[in-house]
Amino acid sequence: MSESAPSPFPPAAPPRGRVWRHVLLFALTVVSTTLIGAFHYFSFSLGFNASAIVRAPVGDVGFYARGLWYSGTVLAILGCHEMGHYVACRYYRVDASLPYFLPAPLLTGTLGAFIRIRDRIPSKIALFDIGIAGPIAGFLIAVPALFFGLAMSTIETLPADFVGMELGEPLLFKAASWLMWGDVPDGMSINLHPMGFAAWFGLLATALNLFPIGQLDGGHVAYAVLGRRSAVVTIVAICVAMGLVFVSTSWLVWSILVILMLVLMGPHHPPTLNDDVPMDRGRLLIAAFGLFMLIVCFTPAPLETFVMGQ
Repeated sequence: MSESAPSPFPPAAPPRGRVWRHVLLFALTVVSTTLIGAFHYFSFSLGFNASAIVRAPVGDVGFYARGLWYSGTVLAILGCHEMGHYVACRYYRVDASLPYFLPAPLLTGTLGAFIRIRDRIPSKIALFDIGIAGPIAGFLIAVPALFFGLAMSTIETLPADFVGMELGEPLLFKAASWLMWGDVPDGMSINLHPMGFAAWFGLLATALNLFPIGQLDGGHVAYAVLGRRSAVVTIVAICVAMGLVFVSTSWLVWSILVILMLVLMGPHHPPTLNDDVPMDRGRLLIAAFGLFMLIVCFTPAPLETFVMGQ
């Protein structure tokens, strides 16, 4: 049984809600990520002399303008990710909202972004395309941003008394760092440019979304490929998420959220309107690429305290 090809020019979904909510959240996220990015850039300009951060020129307009290195990159990655979902929804005439961006006064300046899908998904083919489109779109922005960010980074000597946060390095990050800088000598480290940090966050966000759990992108892909058998994969992935807390406490909040998702929604993904449409070979290859993205973007310990000499 085959699915009829949808129109590439679907009619616009009837307007719901208020566009100003999306605009306001996006504007607040621009502000929060720019503020965080400004301090990231100032810290980068000081090398590893963290004590000098108190002298940040917060009254200088240029201080905030430099925050756009991080803000523009991270919003491009998140925005392309969500627009990948949105465009795929429009292609299949599935009613979906514009992206909601989430500002936050945290290390990243944002908790990410999401869209609301208001319709039942018409088929597993549509579910797969909608689910995988976001991670691929974001990944295509994050990878070149990673290389540009690393090219603008520097190699610095770590002070003898240095204490700071150490970023867990996904396989793709390790490979890109080696290609750009080779083997970094002992006692030295890459002083990561804010664009590189935004790319690192984009890789981590891609990995989190590709976990095959519930309503995450990976959960959609797993159900499209495996059907009801994906519930077993979801339970295994939940156990992995719980185990990650014992590797790094930085997983605690995310693990609690996915456990709540399991409790509230159960391990079974909602069926589509037509679950009988088989997956074609091309999409199975794309699913394998999705697994590849999960592997190369994942790190078991995203954030750890680093103390020189330990």
